[in-house]
Amino acid sequence: MWRRTILSILASSVCLLFAATPSFAEDAAQFELSVSSTESVNGEFIVTLKGQQIQDLYGFEVKLGFDANNVEVTKADTVIEGFSVSPIVKNNEVTFAHTKIGQVDGEKGNVDIGTVTFKAKKAGTTNISWNSVKLVDHNLKSQTLTPNNVIHFTKIFSDLVDHWAKSDVMLMVDKKIVEGMDDDHFAPDTNVTRAQFATLLTKALNLQAGTGQNPFEDVTSGAWYEDTVKKAYAAGLINGIADNVFAPEQNITREEMTAMLIRAKAYASGTKIEDMSVTNERHFSDDAEVSDWAKKVVALAVDFGLMNGRTEQEFAPLEQASRAEAVVVLKRLIVGLK
Repeated sequence: MWRRTILSILASSVCLLFAATPSFAEDAAQFELSVSSTESVNGEFIVTLKGQQIQDLYGFEVKLGFDANNVEVTKADTVIEGFSVSPIVKNNEVTFAHTKIGQVDGEKGNVDIGTVTFKAKKAGTTNISWNSVKLVDHNLKSQTLTPNNVIHFTKIFSDLVDHWAKSDVMLMVDKKIVEGMDDDHFAPDTNVTRAQFATLLTKALNLQAGTGQNPFEDVTSGAWYEDTVKKAYAAGLINGIADNVFAPEQNITREEMTAMLIRAKAYASGTKIEDMSVTNERHFSDDAEVSDWAKKVVALAVDFGLMNGRTEQEFAPLEQASRAEAVVVLKRLIVGLK
């Protein structure tokens, strides 16, 4: 009964919108959207809606836009006395309505309109926009305004909280180039295989489906990386460790990752590696450990700012690359291509 009553009141107020001028001026009221935290591990956040210079707020209907694939609405509240309609979610928008009851005045001044609690379903950044607010005064006259305020929230992986690569990893997650091992873990310090890094490169460069040659005997038909290898090989991003062996499940070394990275830069920029030159060559204490075939690509990658040493003194060319390192160098590649 009460639900029908408030919906009736709000519907009636729409009809009265053009019948009379409301008792609050459109250019006087201002609105603010804030968030309880900009990031968290558990993914829950509260969006607070406030109004300033409100003259007579008896009821309201707010609409917030969001991506229902990324977040869900768990509840909506207001401290204003009266009756609320439970939040209604439809077409990536949540509607929350409330009205006072009886012959009472509306709220005035700076008003805490309400809060909506969201829960992120997966890691990444989501936006919440305040699309509209319908204000109803105590005479049931109304007007609808469009605050167009936006807040941002990021659900981060629990194992990235204090990690050096957190910002770069989350940026690449938002670009849908990398994913976590599951909804809560990224595993930044685990190793990357040659097939996995080739896959990341094909996503970063948005390479099309690979229909060309697959010269590697160990890349079998139906393997999850078969299409990736075809894409990367056709673009000249990868070589095998032998003429017909790619070693897709073998952990990639830092010099192997560097070589793929420079080939990707050459492909994307339409240049040839042999035409690239080193402007400022940097030397590491373990330069002698860099394989002969990798010496130029390592020098180029360091000069271009795509790769750093694992420490200030050592490049560690034969050490295995981590997931965090792979994502960070991909981010640098993408930024450098813009």
